Amino acid sequence: MTDRIREFLRTRRPDGPCLVVDLDVVREKYLSFAKAMPDTRVFYAVKANPAPEVLALLAELGSCFDTASVAEIEMALAAGATPERISFGNTIKKERDVARAFELGVRLYAVDCEAEVEKVSRAAPGSKVFCRILSDGAGAEWPLSKKFGCDPAMAPRVLDHAHRLGLEAYGVSFHVGSQQRNTGAWDAAVASAAQIFREMADRGITLKMVNLGGGFPTRYLKNVPAVQAYAQAISDAILTHFGNHVPETIIEPGRGMVGSAGVIKTEVVLISKKSDDDDVRWVYLDIGKFGGLAETMDEAIRYPIKSERDGDEKTACVLAGPTCDSADVLYEKDPYFLPVSLEIGDELLIEGTGAYTTTYSAVAFNGFAPLKSYVI
Repeated sequence: MTDRIREFLRTRRPDGPCLVVDLDVVREKYLSFAKAMPDTRVFYAVKANPAPEVLALLAELGSCFDTASVAEIEMALAAGATPERISFGNTIKKERDVARAFELGVRLYAVDCEAEVEKVSRAAPGSKVFCRILSDGAGAEWPLSKKFGCDPAMAPRVLDHAHRLGLEAYGVSFHVGSQQRNTGAWDAAVASAAQIFREMADRGITLKMVNLGGGFPTRYLKNVPAVQAYAQAISDAILTHFGNHVPETIIEPGRGMVGSAGVIKTEVVLISKKSDDDDVRWVYLDIGKFGGLAETMDEAIRYPIKSERDGDEKTACVLAGPTCDSADVLYEKDPYFLPVSLEIGDELLIEGTGAYTTTYSAVAFNGFAPLKSYVI
């Protein structure tokens, strides 16, 4: 919560659930990444929050952009980015989308199998490709599955295939899991990347770049290390595994760039119990999983929640959303403690919600409007 967000909510009094993002925090986060990792290019993960104001600010500051679709490429270009500052980082792309990206000037593409390489070779000839490898994501609060990436042992074959088809085998990428609080999580992945570099060199192909991915966290209920701690751990890993042959590096912060810049204002719709002897209250909000809080799935991300009654005695509550879907429960296995005095109509502030909320918000599921967003 910043003074600017607090003042906006006090004076504007927006109706219904909404996200408010403070651009001053985004600027501060970008500059902290740039300062901590001066030799690494920042590719902001557009999917985290594609608000035009956020993208325009980051473009002005010099950021590059990691995009997952043609629509995100067009957003980055509209915000002022040039094509050489854009990566098409999704490993699952329609060939016609690759062709459109190439037409727009994009020359950097992610792949993780030979079939994807072949699409890029046909639709974006001569472009640079980097191969994404699997990482176990240990230590991440929002681990990533095996949906993206290949076994590191397979990567040289994928990159060699790209080289033979006339593409530039440019490098290796990985993602250590979103909301990664372990600064040492990058070490094993960097070691795998270094081994791939050596094997490709033995084949006569010189790789140039390691994409260190995202994973940089936002502070929710637990403290997280500073950006400088991640920068030092990553630098140590690169020096350990690459020695004096330091590659180009890029990072793809999303949550770590905008998460702490946003606050969601929500209203208590109902407070009830399921039986007379139930010690746990059910608190229903006007926002839930389908309104933008999808990352509460399996209670993975636990957001800080504040109210004007926080000085009062608290009791265990199950938090749920407003829709007619039984999956729309935010915290039940590990109930959330909220004030006993909480009443229907009270407003709650959900902090750390600048990332992966508006982009997860459903389009009118159950007739509820998508999450409104204000950027100040």
